[in-house]
Amino acid sequence: MNENQDLMKKIQMNFHRLSKGQKMIAQYIMENYDKAAFMTAAKLGEKVGVSESTVVRFANVLDFEGYPHMQKELQEMIRTRLTTVQRIEMSTDYSNEENVVKKVLKADIDNLRMTMESIDFKVFEEAVKAITEAKHIYIVAMRSSTTLADFLAFYLNLIRNNVYVTSRSVSDIFDILFRVNKDDLVIGIGFPRYSSKTIEALDYAKSQGAKVLAITDSLISPLVSHADFTLTAKSNMESFVDSLVAPLSLLNALIVAVGIKEKRKVSTTFGKLEDIWEKYKVYS
Repeated sequence: MNENQDLMKKIQMNFHRLSKGQKMIAQYIMENYDKAAFMTAAKLGEKVGVSESTVVRFANVLDFEGYPHMQKELQEMIRTRLTTVQRIEMSTDYSNEENVVKKVLKADIDNLRMTMESIDFKVFEEAVKAITEAKHIYIVAMRSSTTLADFLAFYLNLIRNNVYVTSRSVSDIFDILFRVNKDDLVIGIGFPRYSSKTIEALDYAKSQGAKVLAITDSLISPLVSHADFTLTAKSNMESFVDSLVAPLSLLNALIVAVGIKEKRKVSTTFGKLEDIWEKYKVYS
């Protein structure tokens, strides 16, 4: 049973047990789950016309520890299905510029906190080891995730050789990846809404025996089934703009950890680069 069916089935199975106010909540969620997923308990109660405590009790009736747990399952349910238009509609709650700044910064802080709390340090260590040992590294990302790919590639190229970023062109991905083999590492970066081309590229890399590292938002991300190991970073944002703060911070940590392992090589590289930068006045 998938996440969508699971939550909706819970509501349907428990509908007869609900109070009048709770049935109103259930009806609203079933018809507007994409909006309800990003409402606080108070906001949802206000929208439906019941108290915040009624919303909390509704979550308890469905066997959730509290409203945040139910909200998380709702968000998991819709995260791959939410269209850009729906995300724009949700952002109308940002009533003024000051509110925008506060809500966006708070959302990014929450993403960073949740990412730090959920990081698997053993997997992180394995990822660092794979990066240092791979003969070639291929970084696969599409759409807004290409920003993350470019950042990671820029610094890895300063630390080691043979780092490649697949082009945004679909055909070019396989033109670059066709030589990938068991000595190589493919890093796939993807966040909702996931690019089907990134998933296909990881599937191909896996079929060729390469190690695959997925950097995504959740362990139920479609990238995970094609990966040997996965690192997750939260990217929740109540807007049409993807929040890349936590993913970027995770990549930053990866780069620093790899740099520490390759300290001597990094020192030599930057010593040479400093001479070049000075000679050609790269920095003013």
